Amino acid sequence: MLLVHEVHHVQGRRAEEFEACYREGWMSALGEGDDARLLWFLHQAHGTGPAYTMVTVTAVASADALGRLQDRVRRGDLRTWARDVDGLRHDAIAKVLEPATFSPLLELDLGGVPVASVERGPGLALFMEDTAWPHPGHLDAYLERAGSLYVETLRRAAAADRGLLELVAVLVPAFGAGPEREVVLWQRIGKPEMLLPLLNREVPAAYQGPGTWMREALEVRDRWESRLLRVASWSPLA
Repeated sequence: MLLVHEVHHVQGRRAEEFEACYREGWMSALGEGDDARLLWFLHQAHGTGPAYTMVTVTAVASADALGRLQDRVRRGDLRTWARDVDGLRHDAIAKVLEPATFSPLLELDLGGVPVASVERGPGLALFMEDTAWPHPGHLDAYLERAGSLYVETLRRAAAADRGLLELVAVLVPAFGAGPEREVVLWQRIGKPEMLLPLLNREVPAAYQGPGTWMREALEVRDRWESRLLRVASWSPLA
């Protein structure tokens, strides 16, 4: 399974129109076959970065399926859709990701993913997307440490009922389809009430000492960024 991750910088006046193109066009068009499904449509929360930034994640069954989807977008039935969507945004950045070996999400039954709107009530799910760039030559070392220390850190927090984040997927760019050294931690926010202390307090010393992820991860990376995302009310997955 591959994941097409796109960050769209949308024209503010046409944001609803852009979203409708994915809800009424892309999602249903992918449902006509078994090659791909839209998984998530998310908004970057206002106040946390550039305005009118939207993120889409589309699952593709295989490299061959990705080739067929590209044919649809470039030369087939989705060509007009792609042109119209591009006219609603300033730009877009795309990359093709694959799950790391220890990712909770490794495979997915695409046939079970909704291809029509799934309306949800208030209190929409939030995601924390952490993107890290390991030191040169340290991609494998970062993945090894994340798969052990970071996963264990989250497990202990959840066991103590103070788990802010639930790790949904660990993703790396496929060869030739994104930065050589990049890791995306795709995480659902399990306890939104814990966000405020994360923002208005310094990180406690207990979380930065020897043996902690905040400390040990610096051996393999010191460049990373977080994006706070909110799923759309109709997003196939939440």
